[in-house]
Amino acid sequence: MKVVILAGGFGTRISEESHLKPKPMIEIGDNPILWHIMKYYSHFGFNDFIICCGYKGYKIKEYFANYYYQHSDVTFDFSEDNKVIVHNKAKEPWKVTVVDTGLNTQTGGRIKRVQKYLDNEPFMLTYGDGVSDVNFEELLKFHKESNNIVTMTAIQPGSKFGVLDLDERGDVLRFEEKSKEDGGWINAGFMVVEPEIFYYLDENPKLNFEHMTLRSLAKEGKLGAYKHYGFWQCMDTLRDKLHLEALLEENEAPWVVWED
Repeated sequence: MKVVILAGGFGTRISEESHLKPKPMIEIGDNPILWHIMKYYSHFGFNDFIICCGYKGYKIKEYFANYYYQHSDVTFDFSEDNKVIVHNKAKEPWKVTVVDTGLNTQTGGRIKRVQKYLDNEPFMLTYGDGVSDVNFEELLKFHKESNNIVTMTAIQPGSKFGVLDLDERGDVLRFEEKSKEDGGWINAGFMVVEPEIFYYLDENPKLNFEHMTLRSLAKEGKLGAYKHYGFWQCMDTLRDKLHLEALLEENEAPWVVWED
């Protein structure tokens, strides 16, 4: 089963770094968050990736074009006609197709533009800026037992703010941190998608997958949600990036399940 990763957005909320590179190429530790996402999928046996590029997509192409050298020890012998010797050769079981899906194209249009690479089969779909410890085996089982065209992973992010209970005069009666269970469910990505989705899509660059396509599926009863109670974190802001890096540095990153 192939994995489609949406990696074409501008990343305006983390402009401190995204003015130089697309958001999926921003590093968590020594590797882009895109690499972390792919390593996690690969842990479950998903190794065929299609990356939907847009903003600064050439940076993603350059990364994979040079991946072999970046992750290996290399000797450049200029005395021997510029001979290059690669030691400890890096190897991933990956096939990576990088597709330019347009600079300003919305998510629905991007997915439609990679249809020709999907062989009319179900596929995984996610965003290039979030990591999780969702169990893909359980997610896929949940999807197969339904009749849905799309199953998304749903999480409860909770509130970032404390909750005040006030009386009429404005005195605080109670102050508590809002628990996740008090919040609503949101789409965390990590979706399973049937090929019938393409009846709902076209290459209109303004077609938004979330606001238009998923809403249509929900109205038709063809959208499912796999509830995930574990870890999930997107990287929208510099604060998010620093949080993810701290987890990695402290060896407490729940998504790092692979062996080096």
